[in-house]
Amino acid sequence: MGIYGAINSAVSGLAAQATALENISGNVANSQTTGYKRLDTTFSDLVSGGGSKQAQQVSGTTFATSRATNTVQGDITSVDVDTYMAINGAGYFVVTKASDVVDGSTTFADETYYTRAGDFERDKEGYLINSSGYYLQGFPLDPNTGNAIGDNPAVIQIENQPLAASATTTVDYQANLPRVPATTDYDGTDETTALLNASVGAGNVAVADETDFLNSSISGGSTTIYNQNGTAMNVEIRYAKTANYDAGPPIVEDAWSMYIGTGGDATDAWYDVGTVQFDDTGEMTTLTAGAMAGSAVNGTGDGFTISSLTIGGTTAANVEFSFADGSLTQYSDKDGRASSVSLDPDGYPAGELIGVAVDASGRVIASYSNNQQRPVYQIPLATFEAEQDLQRVDGAAFAATAGSGDADLSGGGQILAKKLELSNADIADEFSKLIITQQAYSANSRIVTSADEMLDDALNMVR
Repeated sequence: MGIYGAINSAVSGLAAQATALENISGNVANSQTTGYKRLDTTFSDLVSGGGSKQAQQVSGTTFATSRATNTVQGDITSVDVDTYMAINGAGYFVVTKASDVVDGSTTFADETYYTRAGDFERDKEGYLINSSGYYLQGFPLDPNTGNAIGDNPAVIQIENQPLAASATTTVDYQANLPRVPATTDYDGTDETTALLNASVGAGNVAVADETDFLNSSISGGSTTIYNQNGTAMNVEIRYAKTANYDAGPPIVEDAWSMYIGTGGDATDAWYDVGTVQFDDTGEMTTLTAGAMAGSAVNGTGDGFTISSLTIGGTTAANVEFSFADGSLTQYSDKDGRASSVSLDPDGYPAGELIGVAVDASGRVIASYSNNQQRPVYQIPLATFEAEQDLQRVDGAAFAATAGSGDADLSGGGQILAKKLELSNADIADEFSKLIITQQAYSANSRIVTSADEMLDDALNMVR
């Protein structure tokens, strides 16, 4: 039985080394496959029997099994595609497969798969699909709160729908007005000549008085706002000083009138928005609504709210010019101009979708032609209690099994934007394994040959 036992052991060795060769060949073939997890080979000893004494013990055979390396991360490389991503640490992207196309639209299977291959790109329908044909899933985000909607991820789709316009409601305004404005009328010897020309009068500036107004006022900056239809409106602001500080009694504070250009109105050239007063330290104290119809001082006393602002025939409703946190001051300025001027309005026109990207927090960001960005999906990462028991499927993906447990979408590693995880199969290591496997296979083959020759000799002795 010794010769037959040797042949049996050698044949089992040949089968085991063949399994190892199969795994090595698959690893080499997928050494450039994104997110691929190599298969290692584990050899086990199988003993047919034997006694307790050494002399009664018998040699065994071997059995080879494949061992997954899901927990071994591949190298991370940088890429230039905005929708490519990698996972640093534990976790898998949640994906699914297309099942059919109905009326020109893709439908999806009920099966859920998991992958580390993050080479996702947007297709013609707006879905994020990787090179293996898996569609990325994520949680839709509430456009108002930015929070995820629901507990189950859905197939991510960013359609080519325009972003609706948003009307401007607030212009955050910052500026420092000079104590003595260097207007055209100011002669440098009499500070009163820097005040608003009396010919202009109070209230809105008439077209006929515009020249006198410009000569006795300074620029306060300009910006673009948008009405509810997304129509752009150019807002130009000027200031005219109307009173100089006097310690009194009574105390007279520095006073400025704020104006907004009408954009070509037939009657008025500039709207009188209101008056701003400053104490002797240059801090704003009082706001008073001007003669402009529909204007009012807001409730907190830190800005003007204009209920109906018409510029160049276009009207915007309820626009606030905010001086919150003391952003409007009156400190000395050697040039006599408004300094540190900043106008930051909200609102924007309608915009077309121009790009999709993934940020560092794992959110899918849609970019529009109006310079707006919107987070639309949160990408979850799936983790498992026993990820080594996941079932391998085509395309460097896996399916959950009873052994792996259900997917947990509450944790995982970090999503890296514009990165890819490479295969964890190293060609140099695989070739080293190949040499050892080849030698072991040849050795087992030699045993079979030798045992066969010995068996022939035994049979010839009988003859």
